[in-house]
Amino acid sequence: MLRPSALRPGDTVAVAALSGGLDADEETLFRRGIAELEGLGFVVQVSPLVEIGRHWWWGAAQPVELAGEFNRLLHDPEVRAIFALSGGRMTLGYLDLIDYAAVEADPKPVIGFSDIDAVLLALRSRTGLVGVHGDLVTFGYGEWQEAGADRRQELADVSTRLLTSTAPVGMLPPGSEWERWHGGRAVGPLIGGLLNRLVRLQATPFALPPEHFDGAILFWEEVGTASSAVWNDLHVLRHAGILDRIAGMLIGPIADIEVTEGGPGLREIVLDVLGDRDIPVLANLEIGHTPPNLPLPLGVRAQLDADAATLSLLESAVVER
Repeated sequence: MLRPSALRPGDTVAVAALSGGLDADEETLFRRGIAELEGLGFVVQVSPLVEIGRHWWWGAAQPVELAGEFNRLLHDPEVRAIFALSGGRMTLGYLDLIDYAAVEADPKPVIGFSDIDAVLLALRSRTGLVGVHGDLVTFGYGEWQEAGADRRQELADVSTRLLTSTAPVGMLPPGSEWERWHGGRAVGPLIGGLLNRLVRLQATPFALPPEHFDGAILFWEEVGTASSAVWNDLHVLRHAGILDRIAGMLIGPIADIEVTEGGPGLREIVLDVLGDRDIPVLANLEIGHTPPNLPLPLGVRAQLDADAATLSLLESAVVER
């Protein structure tokens, strides 16, 4: 496991377009997201690719440009963390262009979710980097204000401690009622992300080795996808032997998945695919497309207690630099 260097107050962090661009109607969220990062004590540098209306197909730029900007930030010693502007549909197009040696030479936190999960998982596979499945600058940090003062403070506290402290964060504060779908407890490293990106990545040379799932707590989420598609993707993981290796499962916002009319609900689908596997399953966590999100660092050991509906981070995501 390659832990990135801890951030310090006054450090420069970059906001980068690693996939989608910035639409005009997202400018307010973007400005709010920048303000939240500054409120955490960081100096924010905005990537040149973050420009209103800048697009190429489904992204902010061509894959080679996105990779070039990402690599520049990885090499820049002044930049101590990279926050993704938004999600999108571009990252699978440039995984082979990432400078993984630069990550190993100067590991720094990379934060995002959705399409960014493909980058986080590839970095984990190739270098062992502890990336963070967490809020995007627009859809995430830009929405903290709407979460209410108390929740905003909880999110700021968790995010700050995760990125700056070598002490374990401990129990994560739920923002809603988490659902116990199968009881039990498990301790293991966190691994996962957007389900369809995980499944697709496993069909590439950047796939996570099978042993990365041994005793792991698998987390996943989906959005705008039929429940039948989730059923099929989970079966892909079953056929790959992944479900036989994991020790527990976390599921993101269930409201983001479209239940097929007349078909089974998501809980029934998940338990059907798991079969007689006796592992804890906790659902409806804030780890997906209904931000703000709780940050989940890949590879860090966590404790899942489905009976008590709790999740705790047992290790630090960063090391002193």
